[in-house]
Amino acid sequence: MHNKILAVSLAAIGFLSAGAVQAADEGSYFVRARALYVNFDNGQNITLAKVEADDRWIPEVDVGYFFTPNIAAELVLTYPQTVDVMVNGAKQGSVKALPPSLMIQYHVTEMGAFKPYVGAGLNYTIFGSRTVAGVDARVDSSSVGLAGQLGFDYMLDKNWGINADIKYIKMNTKVKTGGSSIGTLDLDPITVGGGVIYRF
Repeated sequence: MHNKILAVSLAAIGFLSAGAVQAADEGSYFVRARALYVNFDNGQNITLAKVEADDRWIPEVDVGYFFTPNIAAELVLTYPQTVDVMVNGAKQGSVKALPPSLMIQYHVTEMGAFKPYVGAGLNYTIFGSRTVAGVDARVDSSSVGLAGQLGFDYMLDKNWGINADIKYIKMNTKVKTGGSSIGTLDLDPITVGGGVIYRF
């Protein structure tokens, strides 16, 4: 049994190594730069007020690696974003959100320069400056949730291409005042973005 497991493991390593070599010929590493519009769902269950985060444009830089021509991992990054918080329609404060995501993607490679992909992974959002002054409320320090994406690259040459992408991120946080929870804020953004990709 152990010999069979070892044989299967070696075969799998060989398959991934061969795929990695093939992917390397096309540029195993990649960087994407996008302009991204973030549309928050703002679903909530809060007893004292209606608390919402405002939609916004943000920059995004992603780095990734192709393990095979079809399978890649992508780390989605931006700098901490200041998100205005609206309470009953009026701005009452802001929070800073740093929302990196790690995605595993499947890329379709049989369509020439047009290379669509689908991805799934995890988002980990870190919230800073968490006090909403108008209602003396605070949000949790972090949020962990699933993330999914659909997108495509259109390669202009061996290295450069254009990219479009849509993501759904499960992001929620508890809202507290005086140390007691007064409900939850389900941000759950849908992001739509476009930009460039460079493979190397």
